[in-house]
Amino acid sequence: MSEHLTAQTGLKKYYHLMRPHTLTAAFVPVLVGTAAARTFGHIRLDLLIVMLIACLLIQAATNMFNEYFDYKRGLDDHTSVGIGGAIVRNGMSPRAVYNLAIAFYVIAAILGLYICANSSWWILVVGIICMAVGYLYTGGPVPISWTPFGEVFAGFFMGFVIIMITFFIQTGHVHWYPALMSIPISINIGMINMANNIRDRVKDKASGRKTYVILVGKRIAIMTMAILYFISFAVIIYIAFTKLYGSLFLLLVLVSANLPIKAVNRFLKGDKPLELMPAMKVTGQFNTLFGFLLAIALYFMAILAI
Repeated sequence: MSEHLTAQTGLKKYYHLMRPHTLTAAFVPVLVGTAAARTFGHIRLDLLIVMLIACLLIQAATNMFNEYFDYKRGLDDHTSVGIGGAIVRNGMSPRAVYNLAIAFYVIAAILGLYICANSSWWILVVGIICMAVGYLYTGGPVPISWTPFGEVFAGFFMGFVIIMITFFIQTGHVHWYPALMSIPISINIGMINMANNIRDRVKDKASGRKTYVILVGKRIAIMTMAILYFISFAVIIYIAFTKLYGSLFLLLVLVSANLPIKAVNRFLKGDKPLELMPAMKVTGQFNTLFGFLLAIALYFMAILAI
């Protein structure tokens, strides 16, 4: 039996509950935003660590809400493919999953207060909005994940917003520089979401969801993914050759170029959910590698500019 359909026990079920392959969407923006901030001054390590933990907790909690509400709406059963399954396969009670998500939110909020006290209390407002979106992604009367805008919300809030917050708490101001660098990261995070929707399109359609993938079909969705991945690289290549903030260091991200090609090819060849799981995994790996390489490039650019 596939590991994606196997019940987990002990600590493994909590590990799988957090859906670790999606957590890349939490830590990559923090690293990129911090690296961009290094160009404008020194970095406070405490704010980096606290922001990183808070974002990981919010992303993990969002995954738990997803698990809870999908189960409540009858979307998950023992045949569902994925690395969640805490309720339908691992025997966790729905209430326990929901309460754990709330606990993660509370801890993240406490960490947010520390960040606000050391930067600006306006961060609290933005943080509350981000947490609300995380909850409403699968909760509420009209979940965002049931609309064609799931990828947009995921990319915008986990990419652009988190990068800008991370940059702001380190520098005390906003700037177009991190906003520009957030474009490929926002795209790559959105594609993790689209990968999930491509895999689950048949069951999602039967449940009444109207995701982008369902509206346009699998092939056009994959074409969209390929085009957006191309744009991710094109943006960085363009910046690399501009006079202001341009550097050949940015071309380091090209090392990761084989991964989106591999993901797109696997999506084209596979059809059933179990066949598409490897492709989903690659989208998370790509976001991680691309993000790390971009953060490293930005950091070295900042050091050499001093």
